[in-house]
Amino acid sequence: MRKLIEVALPLEAINRESAREKSIRHGHPSTLHLWWARRPLASARAVLFASLVDDPGEYLPEEEARRERQRLFDLMERLVDWDLVKDPEGAEGENGVIREARYEIARSLARALGEAPPASPKDEERIEALLEKAPPVLDPFAGGGTIPLEAQRLGLKAYASDLNPVAVLINKALVEIPARFAGQPPVNPGYRAKAQATDRFPRAKGLAQDVRHYGAWMREEARRRIGHLYPDLEGKRVIAWLWARTVACPNPACRAEAPLVRSFWLSKKKGKEVFVVPEVQEGRVHFRVERGKEPPVEGTVNRRGGRCLVCGAPISLDHVRKEGKAGRLGARLMAVVTEGPGGRNYHAPTLEHEEVAKGAVPWWKPDIEFTKNSRHMTPWVYGLESFSDLFTPRQLVALTTFADLVAEAREQVYRDALEAGLPDDGLPLAEGGRGARAYAEAAGVYLAFGISKLLDRSSSLCVWDAGWVKIAHVFNRQALPMTWDYAEANPFGEATGSWEGMVEWVAKALEALPA
Repeated sequence: MRKLIEVALPLEAINRESAREKSIRHGHPSTLHLWWARRPLASARAVLFASLVDDPGEYLPEEEARRERQRLFDLMERLVDWDLVKDPEGAEGENGVIREARYEIARSLARALGEAPPASPKDEERIEALLEKAPPVLDPFAGGGTIPLEAQRLGLKAYASDLNPVAVLINKALVEIPARFAGQPPVNPGYRAKAQATDRFPRAKGLAQDVRHYGAWMREEARRRIGHLYPDLEGKRVIAWLWARTVACPNPACRAEAPLVRSFWLSKKKGKEVFVVPEVQEGRVHFRVERGKEPPVEGTVNRRGGRCLVCGAPISLDHVRKEGKAGRLGARLMAVVTEGPGGRNYHAPTLEHEEVAKGAVPWWKPDIEFTKNSRHMTPWVYGLESFSDLFTPRQLVALTTFADLVAEAREQVYRDALEAGLPDDGLPLAEGGRGARAYAEAAGVYLAFGISKLLDRSSSLCVWDAGWVKIAHVFNRQALPMTWDYAEANPFGEATGSWEGMVEWVAKALEALPA
């Protein structure tokens, strides 16, 4: 019997919703962890549905088939709308679009098996019995997990595999782990102290709440250990420190420390334009912050090379490469961004803040050389040859601190899970465990995803986006290009690049999963 996908599809609606997914942020499964070749959830959901539902032309007269096909198209147009499926309770509740979709799939399965169909979308027992007999979905190259996730959403069995261990972990975090701990209340003592007998935590909402709780514990513990490296400025919490790489001027008569700056803009928002103004005093460049329509100097470096602000001499990129490979590139603090009652505030750099940042001493570095591919990985051309070179000392201290705290948080979750009554079966997550040990490891997976997201906003390759007035993430494309001026986030802040924000992204994505 021909399936709906073999006859026609509402392609306009599918394409529209697939394109819209790119602009959806908080709460979308794609935000759990970056994956380059991620496929749209809407298209996978539509294809799976249409591959299992019979075309009405196979069992109805032509005119009735046309009307029935249009009804199914109307259902599919709602099925691909993220706003109608993002809340699992609503989508699977009475009149929910996922419930309707499962009903239609079950009807086609009953027809193929010669069994009694479900009486209505409310006939959940019969629908589940038929879906158990549906052909399993196999995705041997699962990547970002789109197909197995949407198969699970539609009530189907799914099997996924991939050679890339990152892809495997993403799939487990999207499909397998949430299902294993569905309905589990939070184990953290903060919740247990006020728990009510009527509390319900459908799907992975309890786990998501624990991710938030232990993420907050990590933040406060990290602040206790390294908070002195992130001072406030004028009583305001710093969002970001903006730096410029420097190189010695090639002019023998000058040899000044020349800042390499792509753009001096801090804010391009209409009516709130702010920029850095470089000033030369006694052979040295200093920075101040001004408001106005245009910065007097757009930048000092581009793809063709740079220039020295002190003497005006050109600076070739060959000179920068030579100095970089000799380990002679420096960095100067150019501006500081804080958050206040009225929004962003921009400040001239202070010697104290520059010295605090440069005084950080990392106790571990990822001294691993990366691929020397000048097309996609250009920092090595300028002497930044290992991954550790892509981070400031303060960033290395912060990232290693938070990474170490994931293991400590996992042990804390384990102890709290035992107190909450989870069995101490000793089985880890990888061996199918469902007790305290496995639950602690599950929480650790999502906290580690938070580290991964923090990493994306915590390197010296992150630039300041003056249009959105925030730190841009590293992977705007599948490459690690060299940057001249860069932004260093405050992980203890509340803006883009903060640990709190990264954990919230992960928790919201976890709450939206269908398992």
